[in-house]
Formats: sequence, structure tokens, C-alpha cells
Amino acid sequence: MKKLILLRHAKSSWSDPALEDHDRPLNDRGKAAAPVIARWLAEKAHVPDTVLCSSSKRTRQTVKRMRNEIPTLPEPLIDEQLYHASPKTMRDRLSKLPPDCDTVMVVGHQPGLSAFARKLTNGNVSARCRRAFEQFPTAAAAVLRLNIDDWSKLNYDEADFIDFAKPRELSDSG
Repeated sequence: MKKLILLRHAKSSWSDPALEDHDRPLNDRGKAAAPVIARWLAEKAHVPDTVLCSSSKRTRQTVKRMRNEIPTLPEPLIDEQLYHASPKTMRDRLSKLPPDCDTVMVVGHQPGLSAFARKLTNGNVSARCRRAFEQFPTAAAAVLRLNIDDWSKLNYDEADFIDFAKPRELSDSG
């Protein structure tokens, strides 16, 4: 059995209109939210052994700030293909992971993350977690259980949605 964590990057800054989207950093709210979601993941025992991360500045900064709360968080594998990736791209990337990766976190963007969660679970989710299929808030984490023993067997419609949180519901600082 495998576990997949889909994490949207924390809130980014729009203060410099000259910056390309890929280069936008976290804003103050994002900097505060990343450790909050990291604490929640640790408390719920959803700590990944592998982190796949979009190449954007805000996704990389999100992971870096999470490491303050989870020192054992592995160095992220930065992947340019995950920048605004489609569900197919994410699925293809995950399917190439070795079987000894048990819990994987993908740090990415909307709308790909919500579309991927919807495809993996065929839309079957509790009302509390339905936001993961719609707007998927910044710094939110969706946790899915996959009944597979090898990532190469990852298919749509076969995951179970087991948890979801966003920092603003966990702490006033998110």
C-alpha cells in the first residue's frame, strides 16, 4: 500500500509585476502557512519519504519552510515537468518511482492538483474534503491511500481519500 500527499504551494507574492510566474516567491502569509501544514502532516503521521517538487520558486520555498518543522523531510526532487502539470504528467512521473518509496508528496499547482485528486479517487470523498476537487487552497494538503505495491501500477479511480487540511483551519497564523 502506498500513500500520496498532494500539496499546493503556499501563498505567493504578486508585489513585483515584472516577475515571471515561475519566479514568484512566497508572501508573508505563505511563509507562515508552510510550517503549519508541516506540523499537521507530522502530527497525522503523513511524513513523506520522497518529495517531488515543481521547479517554481514558491514550491521550493514551501518545502524549505516545511523542513523547519519536519527536519527529516527529504530533499525535494525538483522537476520542471511538475510546473503547472496535468494529471497525466503527475501520474507518469509517479509511475517511474521505485517500489521502495512508500509515502510520496507532490508539491505543485492548481488546477492540476485538484484534477489529479478527482481522477485518482473518481470524485469519491467526504463533504469536508470536497474542496480538494474544487479550489484546492494554497498550502492545503490532500492525503490519499493507494492500494498498490509498485508506483508503476498507479491508475485512476483506485485511490481512497483519507485526509485533507488547510493551514487557515489549523492555526490563526496560516
